Amino acid sequence: MESQGESRRLLEQEQSQDTRSVLHGTGLKPGDRVLDAGCGPGGIAELMLELVGEGGHVTGVDVHAGRIAEAQARNRHRPQLEFLQADVRACGLPTGSFDYVWSQYVFEYLPDRQVALAELIRVTRPGGRVVVSDIDGLGFQNWPFPEHLRQGTQRIVDALEARGFDLYVGRKLFSDFRRAGLTDVRVHLVPFYLSPGAAGARLLRDWETRFDALAPVAAPAFGGLAAYQAHCQEFLSMLADPEGLKYAVTLVTEGTKL
Repeated sequence: MESQGESRRLLEQEQSQDTRSVLHGTGLKPGDRVLDAGCGPGGIAELMLELVGEGGHVTGVDVHAGRIAEAQARNRHRPQLEFLQADVRACGLPTGSFDYVWSQYVFEYLPDRQVALAELIRVTRPGGRVVVSDIDGLGFQNWPFPEHLRQGTQRIVDALEARGFDLYVGRKLFSDFRRAGLTDVRVHLVPFYLSPGAAGARLLRDWETRFDALAPVAAPAFGGLAAYQAHCQEFLSMLADPEGLKYAVTLVTEGTKL
């Protein structure tokens, strides 16, 4: 999911969702030492720092050097907020060093998500919370949803699955958490977006940027870029339809480390 507008899309996405309530509801509290695993440009890490206050500390890690550089540049004046380039599957941080560990919209990209979960558990202290927020079925909750558009969307999903992307990872995390030995495992369903009627400009930009980023992987499934772009334009027109309902959900799974 890399393109020229991806950083802007991520920040807009973070700002559009009620992440504050999710963080509170999953146990983030003042004074916590926090890890944002897959922090992107740092928008949620900044919110976390606000919530943990002066007695807390937030570390953000991301594999993408550009995202880390952007987050660092925007937060140089905040000594309690640091950003490091690292893979969430092997972040290199000390064992048991965080009270609260968060990862959002990362596990969908990881065919070895159990490795990532084990790493998040490793860096969490006993009694700390591990929280993973991710999509489930993004792009399919539309009505009306013409059959040819549904089939075209499935082509994109199939192309992504061949690269290890999992559109339905959200529903799988409850079992992953239980099998990994986490206790008090809970799942929260929250809106990713909800658009009764014509989608707003931010949601349309979000999808446009996503389609641009996916083009190298998805276009061959349509026989070429032109056919792929035609599908994308028709999908955007469906989102803009004032008579239709479009929504998507995020599943947030949380558990406690023994």
